[in-house]
Amino acid sequence: MACPGTFSDEPLTPAGRLFLQPQTNIVIHCIARGKNPFDIDALKSTVKSSLMVQHPRFCSLLVRDKNGFEHWRRTQLDIDQHFIVINNRLDKSGNFLDESQGFSSEEGEEDDEAAVNQYIADLSVSSPLSTGKPLWELHILMAHKCLVFRIHHALGDGISLLSMLMASCRRADDADALPRMVPEKTPEFKGGIGRDWFWLFVVFWGFLKKVWFTLMFVMEFGIRSLFVCDRKTVITGGDGVELWPRKLATARFLLEDMKVVKKAIPSATINDVLFGVVSSGLSRYLDHRTPNALHEGLRMTGVAMVNLRAQTGLQDLSKLMMRNSEARWGNKFGVMLLPVYYHKGGNTPLEYLKRAKVMVDRKKHSLEAYFSYRIGDLVMSLLGPKYACLLNYRLLCNTTFTISNLIGPLDEITLAGNPISSIKVNTSSLPQAITMHMLSYAGRAEMQILVAKDIIPDPEFLAKCFEDALLEMKEAAIGTNKSIEKTLFKRNS
Repeated sequence: MACPGTFSDEPLTPAGRLFLQPQTNIVIHCIARGKNPFDIDALKSTVKSSLMVQHPRFCSLLVRDKNGFEHWRRTQLDIDQHFIVINNRLDKSGNFLDESQGFSSEEGEEDDEAAVNQYIADLSVSSPLSTGKPLWELHILMAHKCLVFRIHHALGDGISLLSMLMASCRRADDADALPRMVPEKTPEFKGGIGRDWFWLFVVFWGFLKKVWFTLMFVMEFGIRSLFVCDRKTVITGGDGVELWPRKLATARFLLEDMKVVKKAIPSATINDVLFGVVSSGLSRYLDHRTPNALHEGLRMTGVAMVNLRAQTGLQDLSKLMMRNSEARWGNKFGVMLLPVYYHKGGNTPLEYLKRAKVMVDRKKHSLEAYFSYRIGDLVMSLLGPKYACLLNYRLLCNTTFTISNLIGPLDEITLAGNPISSIKVNTSSLPQAITMHMLSYAGRAEMQILVAKDIIPDPEFLAKCFEDALLEMKEAAIGTNKSIEKTLFKRNS
């Protein structure tokens, strides 16, 4: 199948060149589990008729000229080369089972997710994408009713690639409708002659805070990228750890539980709750691994991915493919350094949320993510991909974890006519020992936790620490919300 038209080679973007360097060669994995086994012919038909194969990135080879510069070169697309069908069942160690031995359905259900997670964990370290074809492929694990969409980060970021995938899906309750994304918000402007001076003061004060926090956090970003690193703990990675074997576990949350928690703190958001959960969960895990060994308030720095497009969440694909659109295709994200702190057991659960909210609010009042994007672009343009890669790699080595959070489809969806029960995302391994990627889907959220197994041998326990942290926060929040309701009732009566 040929891509339409004939074009000359197109140079890669600076971000695309960064993600092709050996130390930052990153592949994005999107995992979709079907309620029924996938029909391979139906999947191929869906891909062939999708907008994906019309996009030049998905039907172009990566080539290098005599000077070593990377370019995209259009090629004839053979869909069959990109489909990898695995019929055998895997065990929870990621090895193929001997079909002659058989297995019980009960054991299959218990070990099913562990088997798929280990398969993906192995892919994240030892299976780069071949440059002999466009840099994407689709693995279908037939016995597990699961598909793994592997796409090189040079093609685009998670927002771009998930939006592309969603364009091939349909709502489960309406076979002709595209999945519902987060609606665009229309800003509200409050007016009034009597409030003009007040709002002018608010705007001026907000501007001063933005300047101050931007200067402070951009300086910290530069210093931590070059010199300062987190204190070593039992969950710390470092130089070369991206090559170590991996394990993968999944933490599951209900969005309704997160909403209950955020109501307990005025103006809190789901992201505030997530970082509170991460802080509490990591503290719990460290207490388990090294009781009484760490000092109170120990800092662990996270690298958080921030979408720089005007619209949050997944995007309208037609806007992504417009050249002059603000929601353009490609890698359009910056990073923030988000510190979380170790606190010994016995802390009030909502205290983690309060501390997370204070920290995230300060980050929101800065342009750290925007400047991180521009700094990387400038280093790439002036010094080349080698030094940009070194800067990025040192930042990852000097911090403890990477985290991202994406808002997914609001309703259940189908792919090639098969209802999808869950969608998860993660990336190939980084020098950090922990990477966490959360994606919401139809009222639920699943966070993939990829770890270096020689450093963190029990990621399932770490996932449970996060899940328990949210449930404890929920219980505390319910008590707080009831107290607030009683107070309001007394005032009104």
